[in-house]
Amino acid sequence: MESSHVPFLDLITPHAEMEEEIVSVFRSALRTGAFIGGQAVQEFENAFAAFCDVDHCIGVSSGTDALRFALVGAGVAGGESVLTVPNTFIATAEAISQAGARPEFIDVDERTYNMDPEKLGEYLEARCDRDERTRRPISRRTKRTISAVVPVHLYGQTCDMERILELAEAWNLIVVEDACQAHGAEYFSRRQSRWRKAGSMGTAAAFSFYPGKNLGACGEAGAVTTNDPELARWVRMLRDHGQAEKYCHDVEGYNGRLDAIQAGILHAKLRFLSAWNERRRGVALEYEQLLADASAEITLPYHPAWAKSVYHLYVIRSNIRDQLRTHLSQHNIGTGIHYPIALHLQRAYRHLGYTEGDFPISEKIAREVCSLPIYPQITREQQHKIADKISSFFLPDDKRSFSFQAIAH
Repeated sequence: MESSHVPFLDLITPHAEMEEEIVSVFRSALRTGAFIGGQAVQEFENAFAAFCDVDHCIGVSSGTDALRFALVGAGVAGGESVLTVPNTFIATAEAISQAGARPEFIDVDERTYNMDPEKLGEYLEARCDRDERTRRPISRRTKRTISAVVPVHLYGQTCDMERILELAEAWNLIVVEDACQAHGAEYFSRRQSRWRKAGSMGTAAAFSFYPGKNLGACGEAGAVTTNDPELARWVRMLRDHGQAEKYCHDVEGYNGRLDAIQAGILHAKLRFLSAWNERRRGVALEYEQLLADASAEITLPYHPAWAKSVYHLYVIRSNIRDQLRTHLSQHNIGTGIHYPIALHLQRAYRHLGYTEGDFPISEKIAREVCSLPIYPQITREQQHKIADKISSFFLPDDKRSFSFQAIAH
């Protein structure tokens, strides 16, 4: 085992670099007694709304709550279905279930790993009837009305939103973006001929600020973004026990508020997010160059012209993924799998009635994906080590045109 360790994620270095700013947030809370809500939360909400090019940001306690509140606030009702993908973290489907709806799945595009708009269109046309009154689809499989679609901007890259939004408009569907991994990611709208931020395109969007995210709190946190003032009002009530004002409860809500300390930390970090994202893009480009020799053996991330990824994760694929991970682990290199079991095959969703083979692309991806270390503070030397060990796993020295030793320093 080699002594120099390359961690999959480094949560120590960025916080050490910002330690005094973060500690000052805590001191301010101690001295003012403002721990829940208040100025710190409002200031972060205003700043993140501006960052996402939206009118409203509502801070909440987690990304899961953000998606649940966004769905409820947008009008998703109990007994309905919501479409999403099986290639995502379970929180996406949990939020749908907790909003009272039933998740139904659309398979993903094999290149982007995100919702395939063509498969979404095929599903609506071939597997649904249309309710003449609401214009919404009724699933022939479940007999439920489908009220919304949740495209997931996975790994830091946006879905191809133009076609999804067109289908949603044609079928009167609510669109709630799961942007929990896409802080600052952009999508080029061909219809509007401009770049649009993740979180600004649907009826609403959900963000997670889990510590490992591009913008991470020092604990749990999330946010809903929207341009709809009425939806924003609903989410503010839902996060705070349904209160329109103190002790006046218009609806039965939840305890899903954002802590002031976390809001202050997020606000301090937000100033660095664009630079951090740009650094991630540089790291991704370096990987692409370093791993070019092994590209016949592994699948590198796909970069569509209409997307500016923020590389929350750098995900490669191999049909001998597990052996590759073992090899990297033996050389003290951390990796991850996002995600090893597609949601429709999880024990928690057996009751939905799906079986193996229903979503073949998601199932194939789950067997092959491997996430490499990527974060703003990763060094060139660490990247060269990772690429060297990947290449040596697949290629003998005489088949490698790239000299890692020559450029490492």
